[in-house]
Amino acid sequence: MVKIKICGITSVEDAEVAVTAGADALGFVMYRKSPRYVEPAVAQSIVAGLPPFVLPIGVFVNEDASVVRTIMDECGFALAQLHGDESASYCQNLGRSALKALRLKDRGSFLALSEFRGRAHIRGFVIDAFADQVYGGTGQTVDWTLAAEAARSAPILVAGGLTPSNVAEAIRQVHPYGVDVSSGVEVRPGKKDPAKVNAFIDAARLVSI
Repeated sequence: MVKIKICGITSVEDAEVAVTAGADALGFVMYRKSPRYVEPAVAQSIVAGLPPFVLPIGVFVNEDASVVRTIMDECGFALAQLHGDESASYCQNLGRSALKALRLKDRGSFLALSEFRGRAHIRGFVIDAFADQVYGGTGQTVDWTLAAEAARSAPILVAGGLTPSNVAEAIRQVHPYGVDVSSGVEVRPGKKDPAKVNAFIDAARLVSI
């Protein structure tokens, strides 16, 4: 069954909505320039109340490795999602399990996938849409054909422009390990729409691949 991550969680209420709807993982954005940024102390309090099999993930962008390790330990994050320009050696030296986000522009982006694949601590990839100087959360749809190629060589979460109305087709075309949504289930940046969260998860769960 495809795994579902709801990203950009900023409140206990939104976390409860996602968990009750059946999310497998929640993402907490630790990047201060993001409209979905959440203070570590707030994230820690939300994570402390999660059920044992819901995975909390900290999202970081070009952050110092020592800061990432400290925040992960303090907040109880199971994985770091590295959404910036982090190198393969950075990921290896981080010493924490991580997902590497890759903004898929064209087939040239597969070179980066090859560079990271098989590295220690890299558990998989988040395939997002490419946008200049913007590290995710844009609502732009990733090229599903290219994403499907990536999914054949590594475990990926497909992101970028997913909504309740298109997630089922994305799963059918890409065959990903999981899907990752943020803006597609929001009222506004940082505030989830319960109806959209439920509709998204229901749509994803109904797909058989």
